[in-house]
Amino acid sequence: MTDTLAKDHVSAEVPEYPMERAARCPFSPPLEMLEMNHAAPLSRVRIWNGSTPWLITGHDVARTLFADPRVSVDDRIDGFPHWNEHMLSTVDKRPRSVFTSDAEEHTRFRRMLSKPFTFKRVEGLRSAIQAVTDECIDTILAGPRPTDVITQLALPVPTTVISEMLGVPYADHEFFQHHANVGLARYASAEDGQKGAMSLHKYLINLVEQKMADPSEDAVSDLAERVTAGEISVKEAAQLGTGLLIAGHETTANMIGIGVLALLENPEQAALLRDSDDPKFIANAAEELMRYLSIIQNGQRRVATADIEIGGETIRAGEGIIIDLAPANWDGAAFAEPDRLDFTRNAGQQLGFGYGRHQCVGQQLARAELQIVFHTLLRRIPTLELAIPFDQVPFKHDRLAYGVYELPVTW
Repeated sequence: MTDTLAKDHVSAEVPEYPMERAARCPFSPPLEMLEMNHAAPLSRVRIWNGSTPWLITGHDVARTLFADPRVSVDDRIDGFPHWNEHMLSTVDKRPRSVFTSDAEEHTRFRRMLSKPFTFKRVEGLRSAIQAVTDECIDTILAGPRPTDVITQLALPVPTTVISEMLGVPYADHEFFQHHANVGLARYASAEDGQKGAMSLHKYLINLVEQKMADPSEDAVSDLAERVTAGEISVKEAAQLGTGLLIAGHETTANMIGIGVLALLENPEQAALLRDSDDPKFIANAAEELMRYLSIIQNGQRRVATADIEIGGETIRAGEGIIIDLAPANWDGAAFAEPDRLDFTRNAGQQLGFGYGRHQCVGQQLARAELQIVFHTLLRRIPTLELAIPFDQVPFKHDRLAYGVYELPVTW
């Protein structure tokens, strides 16, 4: 069989990706992916441009590939499985960053971002995160019922915190939230994605230039200092800042919103968390919610730079790889009864933040925010309940980060 015919044969048989979650079980990964993982930890799928990368659904294979130096995040390499048309169309226009670089280049960028996100620095922010959380809950309690958890808590807490850390004026939050949403549509066209990305990029370029002239104690000023020293360009600094700004509020906000819904649907687990004073238990509960919900819907995109033998298959050099965290975190070989939210299990091996050298830069900050918000909300409003029928909750099936558009609650 010729190579062309072989590729056509593969393409004709494999399922389309991404796959839809079942409406009757919206917390679960797509059922088709769970079935695929029962058969094998990696399989071929077909994405939007007709290519057939490998989909990784097994937990152990996912961890192994995350740590394998033959697996690259460089989206310029032929065979890289781009999220959508927008990401492919801008691949040669975007400056390199921590999210798209490997080896020494990645280490250089990551070192530039590590200062504000160290465990020690984040632990020092806990009182500030607690204060913002309490202020939001004060507003909820003083306001009308029902109220929306998303607009009143899930968005303002991480947005306020990341704005303060980066030195981004909170007054501009509606602007950057809007343009982040434009760029994070799951099926973004090149035109729409470009509009959102360019607006944010220009905003960060202006902010970096302002910080170069008038620095302060924040992460964008740190990047501006490196521009002044000639280590990176203004555009590279803006690209890094844009990534932190989006990841620092969008993913955590979605996790808070859908996490509150999962707690309301699992009252016994919510009661365990509410009544605990053990920091380790509270921390593990946040890890278990991350495992159970796995909100990144389009997978972690990679490409092989050399042949890799794994899981009974050979991933060839130049073939795309999609590591999907949701089925990996619901892999029964790694977690017993994975479809059950269980705060008593050890969830430390969950992959919601990735694994290896490219794991989430801001994971310590996200952990602190999730631990504080979930525990505080349950403590302060113990009678919290959903104000609409569960089947009327609007889930974000069309976004890169899964969540809910609104979550009306009462008490």
